[in-house]
Amino acid sequence: MAWDPDFGDWVQDHLSGLGRFEIKRMFGGAGALKGGAMFAILSSDTIWLKADDALAAEMAEEGSVRFEYGPPEKRRTLPYWSVPSAAMDDPEQALEWARRAVEVAFRPKPPRKRSSRP
Repeated sequence: MAWDPDFGDWVQDHLSGLGRFEIKRMFGGAGALKGGAMFAILSSDTIWLKADDALAAEMAEEGSVRFEYGPPEKRRTLPYWSVPSAAMDDPEQALEWARRAVEVAFRPKPPRKRSSRP
């Protein structure tokens, strides 16, 4: 991931309808947080929004792809999806997707499965 502060400024402007949110640098990119909950990853001029299964399915229908990282033989994914390309040019569309991502980010996390290791 690469971080461009100008992109952060653009995201703040593009999603200004969300109200106050902060952008924090992390892992070579940045995270967008509202009320302490991370709702987006920002990297390489892409906004990756947090999504549950339902939101992810809708985003995939619009051409979004899931966030992946790591070497090809050990690819990992996170529950973040790229903003649909139409929304990158339309702040109102982007805002609707982002609002839904914020809702997902504030939901309680499901309990982790316990390992059955002895």
